[in-house]
Amino acid sequence: MNRVTALITAVTLTLGASAAQARDLGPDEALRLRDAGTIQSFEKLNAAALARHPGATVKETELEESYGKHLYQVELRDAKGAEWDLELDAATGEILKDHQDT
Repeated sequence: MNRVTALITAVTLTLGASAAQARDLGPDEALRLRDAGTIQSFEKLNAAALARHPGATVKETELEESYGKHLYQVELRDAKGAEWDLELDAATGEILKDHQDT
């Protein structure tokens, strides 16, 4: 195997492993995690996201597990029509990412 082929193979395997590490959680599992106290309530998580962008509305939410951590993703639209993507640690409510869609 030459160096280029080896590099392409290594990158492909790394990307495949990264994609396999994240999985979306369905409503039943999300409710089970909330009820068990593993993650915060969806109301609290949404409130934390909205506090970051007062006057915004929630467009879409998603809960996923990535590398053993539960992440809550929220898509907002603010009063000026700008869209924001936020990612929160679902256990603590800490905002990990907050960026505007372009």
